[in-house]
Amino acid sequence: MSVTETEQRRDTARILDVREDFEVSEGIIPGALHIPMDQLQGRLSELDPAVPVIAVCRSGNRSARVADALNGAGFSADTMTGGMTAWTRAGLPTT
Repeated sequence: MSVTETEQRRDTARILDVREDFEVSEGIIPGALHIPMDQLQGRLSELDPAVPVIAVCRSGNRSARVADALNGAGFSADTMTGGMTAWTRAGLPTT
């Protein structure tokens, strides 16, 4: 999913940032839930299976693996193509 599509769906989907803490300190999509990839299994209860998930990382590689795992666990999940690198390059907001 493109950064534009992600921006348009921010109010209807859960943005899940799977980067490490040091990466998130550089900026996160407003309203995103931060769960580092290696903590996801133990924190799945923080996600609502009824709400679509858009997984985000730095470049799109880790988030693609997370989206696949979430889909396998019964969630509806996509990944944001290009990750936060593409998001910031597009001039979209971060906090």
